[in-house]
Amino acid sequence: MEPKNFLFISLDNLCGDLAWQVLKEGHNVKFYVKDADEREVASGFITHIDDWEKEVDWADVIVFDDVLGQGALAKKLRDQGKFVVGGTPYTDQLEDDRAFGQEELKKAGVLTLPYKDFTSFDEAIEYVKQNPNEYVIKPSGEAQNIKGMLFIGEEEDGRDVIQVLSDYKNAWSNKIPIFQLQRRIYGVEVAVGGFFNGKEFIYPINVNFEHKKLFPGELGPSTGEMGTSMFWSGPNKIFNQTLKKMEPKLAEEGYVGYIDINCMVNGYGIYPLEWTSRFGYPTIAIQQEGMLTPIAEFLYELAKGGTPKLKTKSGFQVGIRIVVPPFPFTDPETFNVKSKDSVIHFKNFKKGFEGIHIEDVKLLNGEWVVTGHSGVVLIVCGTGSTMKQAQNQAYNRIKNINIPHMYYRHDIGDRWYEDSDRLHNWGYLREL
Repeated sequence: MEPKNFLFISLDNLCGDLAWQVLKEGHNVKFYVKDADEREVASGFITHIDDWEKEVDWADVIVFDDVLGQGALAKKLRDQGKFVVGGTPYTDQLEDDRAFGQEELKKAGVLTLPYKDFTSFDEAIEYVKQNPNEYVIKPSGEAQNIKGMLFIGEEEDGRDVIQVLSDYKNAWSNKIPIFQLQRRIYGVEVAVGGFFNGKEFIYPINVNFEHKKLFPGELGPSTGEMGTSMFWSGPNKIFNQTLKKMEPKLAEEGYVGYIDINCMVNGYGIYPLEWTSRFGYPTIAIQQEGMLTPIAEFLYELAKGGTPKLKTKSGFQVGIRIVVPPFPFTDPETFNVKSKDSVIHFKNFKKGFEGIHIEDVKLLNGEWVVTGHSGVVLIVCGTGSTMKQAQNQAYNRIKNINIPHMYYRHDIGDRWYEDSDRLHNWGYLREL
């Protein structure tokens, strides 16, 4: 494909690595970040701009990286005839408003779990007292980006949920205006996602397993994600009973981009938990390791409304996040003392940077340097015909990296060995 002009529009610099990958494939890239505090991220790797609207006519493709209002901008530009990868107000709402997302699934005939939305912590506490059970506390809207706020109850009488609700009332009532209590169930947590070209899904789909807790063995606080294992597949039972049922509505909306639904499945059914109506992070970085089709070429054809051929590797992909203090917490003083401006040292440059993707990193005087505020630094990926081979490649690549105070999980992908047996036994992974 001839070089194209790609304009990336980001709220807080989630898609810096994706923009860098497109640049490395020989295309022209301009990158806008709305949050001024995050504009240092990816600097040196890609060209940042101050006003994206002035570049609309320059761009052959415009890429949005998030929800939270980005869908309205994407739809407006798409209606003007621009080639856009991004959502709509409707698909933003699927993710931003948990109750709306669940109700839309119900309308499409998808099985859902009991839930209730609250704007008062006192009312939620009283509800649990009157209806004792195990619940999951899920903030909605912008608050759901504070990943440590998600809490999974373990007590049958709900007393641990009541305690956490009381704590949140005292510390976070201003930051969590609306939240959801959802009944907890047990099974295998698995997500299915696919790229949508405005009319239909592009195959293959992606099946992925997030590892959200900070410590190995799914212990510690929720982080959003410490790593993911995945594989590409033809349509299977999980996809057909969830995302596929939403295809007519997504076509009506003209949605263009990646969309994913995280589910809990067991022998009784498939229960969607939450939407991701955008690229996943670090999911999109790991997915590229399994894609043979260049990502820029694929996104261009997708934005045009074509049916791009998505050629993928067989086998598995694993991605591991390398983080530094204070992740997953927000503590500017700790970040400034322990992590900010730390140099990322590669022990053996002969091994190159294959399988390594940037998050909060800048390029300064030829050095990769930690920047931003989150403490999320790199995604290190591996691929292989078996999960074990993919794990080994990823962890061997990590051995070549040294960052002061860095940490990561050493068990990303281990869930597969038990989860796959159950999923195959229940018939959920069989291609249909």
